[in-house]
Amino acid sequence: MTSWIVPGALLLIAGLAAFRWVWRRQRRKALLATPLGAEQREIVERLVPLVKRLPEPLRASLEGKMNLLLDQVTFRGINGVEVTEEMRLSIAAQACLLIVNSPVWYDTLRNILVYPAAFLTGRGTPDDAVVHETHHATLGESWAHGPVVLSWDDALYGGLDASDGHNVVIHEFAHQLDGLSGHVNGIPILRKGQRYAKWEQAMLEAYDDHVERLENGERTLIDPYGATNHQEFFAEAIVTFFEKPKALRSEEPALYAQLTQLLAIDPAQWH
Repeated sequence: MTSWIVPGALLLIAGLAAFRWVWRRQRRKALLATPLGAEQREIVERLVPLVKRLPEPLRASLEGKMNLLLDQVTFRGINGVEVTEEMRLSIAAQACLLIVNSPVWYDTLRNILVYPAAFLTGRGTPDDAVVHETHHATLGESWAHGPVVLSWDDALYGGLDASDGHNVVIHEFAHQLDGLSGHVNGIPILRKGQRYAKWEQAMLEAYDDHVERLENGERTLIDPYGATNHQEFFAEAIVTFFEKPKALRSEEPALYAQLTQLLAIDPAQWH
């Protein structure tokens, strides 16, 4: 009789694992097919007006992916922040813009930390484990496998102004996208049919041009912070791709074409 206990237990464990896998897959499918409620949609359109420019099929995709992200991630307020529904929806909408028409997902992200405003960080020089946007204080951080850390003041204003070329949520989630390859280095997992040689050529030429313009004292379309290194340039280029798409397409057509292929969207065509 004892000889049947272990095989029976293994079968039970395997059955439970299969059940959980099916349940999670069905739940994921249901969340992706679930639209936002009317009040939620009003909040998103008010706080992230860029979403109103999305083509209708992408609006439905955005809402489903927002629901999936909100189900997956826990928002944690820091330094007295009480996380509200508006905070959650604003941040989720901006984060999901990057993957609105892409099969990739923020698989390892489980926590988003929200500070009230720009915050100090004592973590020293960034490496592959963490990349962060910092001047005198830090607006956001993106850690490999999470969490993402955000200043709510900057996350809010970045969403409200869809054309100033500054968006800390898009910036930090671009790092999350970049890190899905296993390294945060400005070389994300490319789409099927996208060639790394062409990606590298477009990115490096645009980066070198960006750095040269800054060294010559010229104004740049992409935020000067992008000159820090390749991963920061990638993040700032994606911010510009969403917020100043027509200008980016005109100034850096090869880079714009690569980002269009990577994200499977063309915001310069949105109205």
